[in-house]
Amino acid sequence: MTGMTGILMQGMGTILALVLIGVVMFWFVQDVTQKKHTILRNFPVVGRLRYLFERQGEYFRQYFFANDREEMPFNRSARSWVYRLAKDEGGIVGFGSTNNLSEPGNILFVNAPFAVLEEECEPTPSLVIGEGWCREPFEAKSIVNISGMSYGAISAPAVRALSRGAHDAGCWIDTGEGGLSPYHLEGGCDVIMQIGTARYGVRDQNGDLSVERLREIAPRVRAFEIKLSQGAKPGKGGVLPAVKVTDEIAAIRGIPAHTDSISPNRHRDIANIDQLLDRIEWLRDLTGKPVGVKTAIGGWQFMHDLCEALLRRGVRCAPDFLVIDGGEGGTGAAPQALMDHMALPIAEALPRVIDALIETGLRDRIRVVASGKLVTSAKAAWALCAGADFINTARGFMFALGCIQALRCHTNTCPTGITTHNGRLQRGLVVADKSVRVANYARNMNKEIDMIAHSCGLPHARAFRREHVRIVRSAYESVAMSTLFPYPEAPRPRT
Repeated sequence: MTGMTGILMQGMGTILALVLIGVVMFWFVQDVTQKKHTILRNFPVVGRLRYLFERQGEYFRQYFFANDREEMPFNRSARSWVYRLAKDEGGIVGFGSTNNLSEPGNILFVNAPFAVLEEECEPTPSLVIGEGWCREPFEAKSIVNISGMSYGAISAPAVRALSRGAHDAGCWIDTGEGGLSPYHLEGGCDVIMQIGTARYGVRDQNGDLSVERLREIAPRVRAFEIKLSQGAKPGKGGVLPAVKVTDEIAAIRGIPAHTDSISPNRHRDIANIDQLLDRIEWLRDLTGKPVGVKTAIGGWQFMHDLCEALLRRGVRCAPDFLVIDGGEGGTGAAPQALMDHMALPIAEALPRVIDALIETGLRDRIRVVASGKLVTSAKAAWALCAGADFINTARGFMFALGCIQALRCHTNTCPTGITTHNGRLQRGLVVADKSVRVANYARNMNKEIDMIAHSCGLPHARAFRREHVRIVRSAYESVAMSTLFPYPEAPRPRT
């Protein structure tokens, strides 16, 4: 009898093992063949644990998990917000906000006693960049756009998905300093070509700007952007490790393959404001396209010198747009000393830049694009209140692509296929699916920004002003942004 029981138990164990193996094999095939979840596609079966922990964390965080607003650089709440917008699931939550409304630095919008009815809403107007100053001005329709991420720093499938999604959403994509690739053009979207300190993609054999390359590229892009610095590493050029410099990337950049791609700290021929303005005017005349400048802000000297030079020389040589990157920005790898401690955050830099333009009568001449951790509609709406015309975000769109903040962007081992050139890991990023999420994120960001504007009693998002948002100072006090950063007086017309 004991022997029979042992045989039955052994048989049951074998059956259970076979069932378990069958379930695992079923999950494996299902995960590998599905196209919606990158982690499951790249890490079948095991990847299910991440989704289990992520889902249960919502309910058990009070016992085992960290607060969903503590993680850095982006907390779980912000990432979940982006994921929902990208999946077109809406921004609805229940049982109250986990946002600590009394925490210093928090932003609170001023609701109107009589909000704007849906039938009273107006479409958010587009803005034209470079109108009256170049041969081919650029009409920009979307408030939210894709910030510079180089092909090389991110993968070909990621660029392809961003390009297609940008086309569907009607927003622009910035190439980043790595040059214009075929993947940027694949979706037929508006492209802004960034010229970094190494002049990748538009350089000659000596590393100088190539007139032939600029003329060749100009018809395929809507504008050019001279990058002085970015928020992650002001004063430090970009670095792409040799393992990520493939033959194709090297050909696009005009550099040797399989060696570190290191950009100079600054443009060798731009050492002061006058040289910068000379280059802007030259590039605009050569290409016929709007020309802008991207920079982080460390103090007020840059804007003071820029505005003074424009008043002295005339506004024809002014940049058509300024991209202001906060010190908290940065998708690329950078020294921690610079990433943690260099340049002003966007919350301080942006209002000061706008003030400098107003004070000198240059605000209508130069469009302003805000960048730096503005991944949610609330942060984007704050930037519009401060005075920005457009919002650029890189990491917001990376989350839309499926980024899980693994912090491996510079190692070529990104598990979601976004920042790696490993073909096996790239396989998980299905372009057709992720491009839809990119478009959803851009559309829903614009939609929610308008929703905040309507709640403030405004017909559309371009009507925001500083008095529509308050900044929390303590548990018992907030202050209007218009008090914290009062609008300066516009200059009197010169006679």
